[in-house]
Amino acid sequence: MFNLPRISGALDDAIRHAIDSKTKPLGALGILETLAAQIARVQGTLTPSLERCHVILFAADHGIAHEGVSAYPQAVTRQMVANFLAGGAAANVFARANGVDLQVVDAGVAGDPFDSPELVSLRIAAGTRNLAKEAAMSGEQRDKALRAGHDLGAGVTADAVAFGEMGIANTSSASLIAHKITGAGLDSLIGRGTGLDDEGLVHKRSVLARAAKRTAERLDAHDALREYGGFEIAMMAGAMIGAARSGSIVLVDGFIASTAALVAVDLAPTLRDYLVFAHRSAEQGHHTVLAALDARPLLDFDMRLGEGTGALIAWPVLKCAAAMMSQMASFESAGVSGPTDDRTA
Repeated sequence: MFNLPRISGALDDAIRHAIDSKTKPLGALGILETLAAQIARVQGTLTPSLERCHVILFAADHGIAHEGVSAYPQAVTRQMVANFLAGGAAANVFARANGVDLQVVDAGVAGDPFDSPELVSLRIAAGTRNLAKEAAMSGEQRDKALRAGHDLGAGVTADAVAFGEMGIANTSSASLIAHKITGAGLDSLIGRGTGLDDEGLVHKRSVLARAAKRTAERLDAHDALREYGGFEIAMMAGAMIGAARSGSIVLVDGFIASTAALVAVDLAPTLRDYLVFAHRSAEQGHHTVLAALDARPLLDFDMRLGEGTGALIAWPVLKCAAAMMSQMASFESAGVSGPTDDRTA
C-alpha cells in the first residue's frame, strides 16, 4: 500500500528553462516559481493545469478528551460535523468561495453512527481509547484506518486534494505523535489548541507528559499512531498517500494535517514530493513539524482553526502558479528582449 513511485526528474532541466524564460527577471516570482516547478514535475508536463480541488474533512473523537485537555467538550466534534453537513462552517464558506468540492468523513466520532446521505461513514470505532492510560487504538484499527483513507484518497479524481480534520483533543494526539517520531521536546509541541488559558495549558502539559512516559522515547510511525493517534489522523495519512498515487497534488493544512503528513512520509518517503504545505499555523507544535518535514508553507495568517481552512485559502495560489507556468509568455514568444550578456552596456 505504501510503495509510492518516485516522481521522474526527466523534465527538471526543461522545467527550469521554461520558468527562467518567462517575461520576468530571473527568480522574480520567488516561491511561486518553486511551486510551479513542483506542480509541473508531479504532472510530468511543461504546461501544468490545476482546475479542480477536492477537500476531505476527517472527523473523529479522542478518549484523552476526558482528561480535560481541551477548552471545549467532546460533544463539539459531533456538533461540528452537523455544522459541516449544513454548510455553516468556515471550511464550507471557503470551499464555496473557491469552487472546491467538500466531503465529510466520519472516521470515528463518539456516539451512534450519523444518519445522513451527505456523510461518508468509514468509522473505525466511536472514538479512540484514552491515550494517557493505554494505546489509543489496536494495530488492527490503525491498519484499517490507514487502508480506508488510502482507498478514499486514491479514488478522488481532482488535480489537487486538500485535507482537513475535526476532533476535540486532537492537538494532544498530534503533539505526542510528533514528539515520538521526531524526538523533539514535548513542551515545544504543546500549544493552546482550542484556546486553553494558562492554567489549562499547564494541565495539558502534565497529562501529555504522563502519556509520553507510557512508551519508549522514540517510536516509528506505525507504533506512534497506534499508541497516540486518532482515527482521523491515521485516515488522513493514508489518504495523502492514496491521493498522490492517483497523481494529485496533496495540499496540507495546519498542525494536525502536517502531523498526518509526517506519519505518511515516514510510511512512504516519496510522498514528500507531492506535498504542498498551505500555511504556518499559530499552534506552537506546527513549527517543529514543518522543520522536520523541511517544509516552507505558502502563507502565514496566524490561523489555528484546522478544518482544512488554510489549505482552502492557499488553493488559489496553486492555481496561479500553474497558470504562470502554462500561460505566461516567454521572452522569445512575446518578442521582448531578455537580459543582456553585455555587462558594460
